Amino acid sequence: MSHEVAAATQIVMGPAFWIATSIFILAYALIVAEKIHKTIIAVFGAALMIVIGIVTQEDAFHSMELGVDWNVIFLLVSMMTIINIMKPSGIFEYIAIKSAKLGKGEPFRIMAIFSVVTAVLSALLDNVTTVLLIAPVTLLICQALELDVIPFLITEVLASNIGGTATLIGDPPNIMIASKAQLDFMAFIYHLTPVIVITMIVYIITLKLVFGKRLTVREDLRQRVMAMDENEAIQDPVLLKKSLVVLALTMAGFVFHGMLHLEPATIALAGAGLLLLVSGIKDPHHILAEAEWATLFFFIGLFIIIGGVIKVGLIKWMSIQVLQITQGNMFATSMVVMWFSAFASAIVDNIPYVATMNPLITDMAKQLWPNLSGVELLHHTDLMPVWWSLALGSCLGGNGTVIGASANVIVVGIAERSGNPISFKKFMLYGMPFMIQTVIISMIYVWLRYYVLNI
Repeated sequence: MSHEVAAATQIVMGPAFWIATSIFILAYALIVAEKIHKTIIAVFGAALMIVIGIVTQEDAFHSMELGVDWNVIFLLVSMMTIINIMKPSGIFEYIAIKSAKLGKGEPFRIMAIFSVVTAVLSALLDNVTTVLLIAPVTLLICQALELDVIPFLITEVLASNIGGTATLIGDPPNIMIASKAQLDFMAFIYHLTPVIVITMIVYIITLKLVFGKRLTVREDLRQRVMAMDENEAIQDPVLLKKSLVVLALTMAGFVFHGMLHLEPATIALAGAGLLLLVSGIKDPHHILAEAEWATLFFFIGLFIIIGGVIKVGLIKWMSIQVLQITQGNMFATSMVVMWFSAFASAIVDNIPYVATMNPLITDMAKQLWPNLSGVELLHHTDLMPVWWSLALGSCLGGNGTVIGASANVIVVGIAERSGNPISFKKFMLYGMPFMIQTVIISMIYVWLRYYVLNI
């Protein structure tokens, strides 16, 4: 291995390596500092990579290995479009009021139901979209009950990151891992959903122990919520029916996309196009304008920055270091990847982290099995637990701090605009213990399923 490290060092220690690495590290540092918007940093960093010549324009926009992953971009923008069309129907407000009434107006029951609803919607749609829709409604319910909204918002965003881990489309890191590892929708259901169900049960029990006796509400306020009519929240029944049919078709497409030989992005784009067609919208300008373009351009810039450090050999060098630490022991590799991913994703946004780790794991596999390539390499029996460890660590690790996941940043922004600011420290006091708890559960799951039972 030492000879390989020496060879890798010769490859990566030229001027291009230091320039690309400097851009990469500086971009990360500025993203963590939050003094400049992360999208501005990503776009400018990407432009530098191209202008300086680290990557060519061809690399940036047309290379599968070095450029923008258009599967990720089109999947996100298509799902955002579907949700933006559905929003005026009032379905999400309906779900929130119905959930509050199912909880009998009792604060902890409402918290538990909202957490479960958020987790399920995050798995079916995605966690960023879900918290955008659920958080404002939570503000209304807590205002009606005169409750502190901060514990509700934080527990919901933690649930969204847990629930989003269960499926390919639930959390952006999973989308990126699926694209890189060529994994289909059902693979995530089969391997990740079981542990997330267990994790959510433990999470709700823990919430009961933490908040069960702390949340109280006056009887007259409880009755106010019980008097709300959820049916009044439905503003456009016709649009709702059309949206639910198209969403159901889209979800079916995700389940069978492997058999259909279509990428999830294509399925989502078809769903968005169909719903635009049948919804009766005459001018789609406002629907498309409401997409999270800042997030999408953050992705685009980030892919190009990561492509630069791949091209100069930094990722190859890092992969050899990981191999040296674990000595090729795949169980040790899985555990190192999971825990390192969890804490790294808590420190930086889990999106740039996974964009960095994906090629690292691929290159590590090439070092271990040099005679294999393509799907045969990516789906090697010994490598699969490493992919699932990366998904679990990066998605669940995002709960550790405010900047750990995009959904966290969105909820904190909503809270601040409503006059309920959530500090970095306060979020971490809630998030970090839950993050560690969920990763411990995941570690036990991976160990039992893949290294003890081998299923």
